[in-house]
Amino acid sequence: MKRTVYTDNNLREISFPIGGIGTGCIGLAGNGALVDWEIFNRPNKGGDNGFSHFAIKAERTDGSSDTRVLVADTDKDLSGTYNHGYGSGLRSCSMQGFPHFRCCRFTGEFPVATVEFIDGTFPGEVSLTGWNPLIPLDANNSGIPAAFFEIEVTNTTDSPVVYHITGSLRNPSDSSVNETKVSAKGRFLLLRQTAYPSDSPDFKELALATDSPDAGCQTYWYRGGWNDGLERYWRNLTEEKELSDRTYTVPGHYDTGTISSGISLSPGETGTVRFVISWYVPNCRNYWNPYIETTADGAKRDVTWKNYYATLWNGAHEVASYALDNWDDLKSKTEAYRSSVFSSTLPEAAKEAAASCVAVLKSPTVMRLPDGTFYGWEGVNETTGSCEGTCTHVWNYAYALCFLFPELERTIREADFRYNQDEHGRMAFRMQLPPGRGRSGFRACVDGQMGGVIKTYREWKLSGDDEWLKTLWDKVKKSLEYAWSEHNPDRWDRDCDGVLEGRQHHTLDMELFGASSWLEGFYLAALRCAAEMADRLGDRESAEKYLCLFNKGKEYLDSELWNGRWYYQKIDLTDDFVLSPYPDAEGSYWNSESGEIKYQIGEGCEIDQCLAQWHADVCGIGGIFDKTKLRTALESLYRNNFLPDMRSHYNTFRLFAVNDEAGAIICSFPSGIKAPAIPIPYAQESMHGFEYALAGLMIAEGMREQGLKIITSVRDRYRGNNRNPWNEIECGSNYARSMAAFALFPIYAGFSFNMPEGGIGFDPVSDGDFKAPWFTGNTWGVFERTSQKTTLTVLGSPLRIRSIYLPYLNKVTEILTDGKKADHVFKDGKLSFDAVIERELTVSI
Repeated sequence: MKRTVYTDNNLREISFPIGGIGTGCIGLAGNGALVDWEIFNRPNKGGDNGFSHFAIKAERTDGSSDTRVLVADTDKDLSGTYNHGYGSGLRSCSMQGFPHFRCCRFTGEFPVATVEFIDGTFPGEVSLTGWNPLIPLDANNSGIPAAFFEIEVTNTTDSPVVYHITGSLRNPSDSSVNETKVSAKGRFLLLRQTAYPSDSPDFKELALATDSPDAGCQTYWYRGGWNDGLERYWRNLTEEKELSDRTYTVPGHYDTGTISSGISLSPGETGTVRFVISWYVPNCRNYWNPYIETTADGAKRDVTWKNYYATLWNGAHEVASYALDNWDDLKSKTEAYRSSVFSSTLPEAAKEAAASCVAVLKSPTVMRLPDGTFYGWEGVNETTGSCEGTCTHVWNYAYALCFLFPELERTIREADFRYNQDEHGRMAFRMQLPPGRGRSGFRACVDGQMGGVIKTYREWKLSGDDEWLKTLWDKVKKSLEYAWSEHNPDRWDRDCDGVLEGRQHHTLDMELFGASSWLEGFYLAALRCAAEMADRLGDRESAEKYLCLFNKGKEYLDSELWNGRWYYQKIDLTDDFVLSPYPDAEGSYWNSESGEIKYQIGEGCEIDQCLAQWHADVCGIGGIFDKTKLRTALESLYRNNFLPDMRSHYNTFRLFAVNDEAGAIICSFPSGIKAPAIPIPYAQESMHGFEYALAGLMIAEGMREQGLKIITSVRDRYRGNNRNPWNEIECGSNYARSMAAFALFPIYAGFSFNMPEGGIGFDPVSDGDFKAPWFTGNTWGVFERTSQKTTLTVLGSPLRIRSIYLPYLNKVTEILTDGKKADHVFKDGKLSFDAVIERELTVSI
């Protein structure tokens, strides 16, 4: 069975996020229930929206009927949950107290999930497909605040059956006003409120719509005590021919309404009904650290801002109308992306990892500010974000956004340099909201700051936009040169010799003192990127300086930070003089009992020791580490840090791999290596983004089997029975660092990009036939190699190209661009020509 198909116990933990980028989402549970309603501008793990659900009623010609809720059995939380009444039993809003289906099969190929309901006693086959558009390079259509559902029914009986498919949605407001509308495209149930003005953070609207204009509607369930409304709804649905409508003239409390669409099917016939649930919660506030301003009249005001989607639509009804009007186009483009991913020839675990991590972009981890700027938490807790500010050192690992939605990735760079940089070049690594309220006062983070230079280079190379680079160049220079600035109290490279020393904050949340290959590698990659950007912009003096520092630092890296088996941190842990330039650190970092500096790597074998080369391989930066030593270091990491199970491993921190689960740990201290008395934080953990980056680097450097084992070990921790396959965790749910897995697509494809020169290339690491999607800053498509030809299909905007590098080819007999022969020159694996490819390039050998 494919890894994307889940049944039986593997359905337990599934919550498949359906929503737009920066809009929040609704979870589709493994059994088909609607769970985790995270659409109100903050996380809401475990949160429901009353008895919102879908149901189906089958009416036979003999007058008999069978009505079921579209959920399957569950054995989860049968005693209740600690947040919602443990000891009170399964929650009634699970709809398990109503007739439903015995079991189901869940197929999840993000962003599309299908639940096939299975029960031999129901007169028909029923499936529910949920999705939200995911269209590469189209952020607006991939950011619709809605969940799209298609319910397909096949009549498996020998006589006609009328199927009534209903959707019920609760108004989430305690001043609820429900109304219905009909248009040529369908029937709408609009859920509004009267308690809050349109500029309030508590203002909210929902809509439920179907594509059938003649659908029946019950605008309100019966208002009464206890569960009177639910009783009357179910009796009406099961005992009467049609839904009876009901209205009230005064606002109510959390009123539910229902839409019902009927389809008549002959034996063997199949029909589909579409539903969309849309939401409109336009106003955001900083609930975790409120920003209060004083108005002209002296009053205090909590500053709010609008969701970006509220600048595109004016209400939930507009959103639902847009969804129905554009359904076919949105679905076909989403299917093109889904097909490009799941028809690829990457190994199943790698494909699953790369595809599933994109769910973070549709989760409450991310939001978009009024001007469209992308903003992200590191992850989310149950009801709050986890670690604010598009944290630069965590988002260093996230490679999905830059390829899928490069225009959004560029907004991160722009906002980072605009709001986070001070006059000396220090970069705050967590952007504060609302924008412009000021910078964090915490010290700069070296991997985040150097990563900002690397990522600016990446966005430039993907887009080819020299003008964009020019607008940021002065700030990029200032950020890099902060390393040796006299205003840098952490003295990263105070003597400007290309070697990072001093005090270095990093993504493991403490500081390193002294040079390490991990952070030195970041510095070297940033220097090399900056040298190339400077040269492009005619800043020759800077280019020469940066390249000189790079060469000095690289020589030091390969000679002084190498112990013969792996790269390490050069520090004398017993020398407290190292801390003397930083009096505020002495109390926190000196362990007087053991006479050592705390929280260091020392001679340990640390998972990110060669991380800069991963970035370099994906972004085309070039060699950072000596090739032979790099291979030896990776072999050491696999031997020492990858554990086939966790039973004999001790872990003082968070437990992301337990029992018989395998994983790669952050830092090992093999036999013969003295471990610090208190080593670097999280040393014993297995954190997925680190593991994916290590695995990707191994694959890029020829260790395909080892890299794939690490990837498989991560995904085996997310099989549905143990954890949610679309919610990889670290410091919270939906964790951004896991998007390191998306880099597996360019790594397996050997994809290179240099759009300033109009060049791309492919050199797959896999043997034989190969197929995978590719992405630049301007368009995207699918690359396919067979023994007879290479095909580049363009699925976005036309691709303007001057060369394509295909080093696996020895000869080229013909190239066709959009079916026409093209003049070309082929030399040393490089195919040179000048063309605008609208749909397809074919290279025959």
